[in-house]
Amino acid sequence: MEHLDRYDYAILAALQADGTLSIAQLSEKVSLSSTPCWKRVRRLEEEGYIESRVAIVNRRKVGLPVTVFVSVRTSHHDEQWLARFAAAVIALPEVLEFHRMSGDVDYLLKVVTSDIDGYDRFYKKLIKVSQLTGVSSAFSMEQIKFTTALPLELLSHGLPG
Repeated sequence: MEHLDRYDYAILAALQADGTLSIAQLSEKVSLSSTPCWKRVRRLEEEGYIESRVAIVNRRKVGLPVTVFVSVRTSHHDEQWLARFAAAVIALPEVLEFHRMSGDVDYLLKVVTSDIDGYDRFYKKLIKVSQLTGVSSAFSMEQIKFTTALPLELLSHGLPG
């Protein structure tokens, strides 16, 4: 892992806040001239610090207002089963996040859908993909905080301050 300096962290923070910034706007924000700023952005992308730049779509406006956290338990814990299960779950478009967990729950999925009927259709697809011991669903009543920005300021060598 290459060492990141305060300019790199400032670039990452600025792009987390607004991925549409031009190099001119970004270089002004982080107090670098355009060419060194562009070279740093390119390096951050090449080294994998910046994975992608995306638009965050308002899920309610496009008709996907329901968020469900789905806990999955299984008695299967071998690598072949996991590979098949993971491939099947990854292929389900409703799944935004998929985590292997410690504790009582084996897997946790963050799912978005249109309504209760939409979730029921998802549930029926999920239970077909593999043999599961238990599936428990918790519907989000209200999203209180949402961000995709990592808290870079928590790093002692992070953002200038």
